[in-house]
Amino acid sequence: MNSRTPKSHTSRSGRSRGSRSRDVVSRIERKEATRRAIVDAALKLLAEDSFSALSLREVAREAGIAPTAFYRHFDSMEALGLVLIDESFRTLRDMLRGARAGKLDPTRTIDSSVDIVISGITERPEHWRFITRERSSGVAVLRYAIRTEIRLITSELAIDLARFPGLSEWSSEDLNILAMLFVNAMISIAEVLEDTSDPAAIEEIRRTAIRQLRMITVGVIGWRAGGE
Repeated sequence: MNSRTPKSHTSRSGRSRGSRSRDVVSRIERKEATRRAIVDAALKLLAEDSFSALSLREVAREAGIAPTAFYRHFDSMEALGLVLIDESFRTLRDMLRGARAGKLDPTRTIDSSVDIVISGITERPEHWRFITRERSSGVAVLRYAIRTEIRLITSELAIDLARFPGLSEWSSEDLNILAMLFVNAMISIAEVLEDTSDPAAIEEIRRTAIRQLRMITVGVIGWRAGGE
């Protein structure tokens, strides 16, 4: 072989750097797949039980792993719960981001807002079920985390509301109160949708939600910033 011919980069064991890199990527992918399986297993089990009723062994069995393998991905069940909260609220933010990006019909703001919410809830019911159940019961750490996320969502919505005609002069306090009314209405929709898949029942929930938001809007029209 010519002395100038490039030598293959191999280790003493004969394995190339490329092979080692592929092994590293493969391990990372396997680890991520197992982590995903744990999260999905927990969400599936939460269809029937509250988070506080779940055991690590149940989650591990559903995910198809040994209980000891759980700790390679999460420090505790509470750590898993916090990941579930983060993922669930990411779904909610994506839905609201879609409304800002143009899915919201400006000629029928209330109706299309309700349609977006119902669509988001029916697409990922496991996330909404988890939020609505755990926000007022169960593990204290999770309750606090959910309330923190709800406050952040409310603050973001208040900023959006300030862009509407007639609301730009409202105080931050009043905008936050209005935003909370809308967020609470959204969570209420999720709660009543939890136990139904019947199209007629969903349509009735939709009509009720639209009326509820219209009533809030009527109050907005008559409100004056700083009013009592």
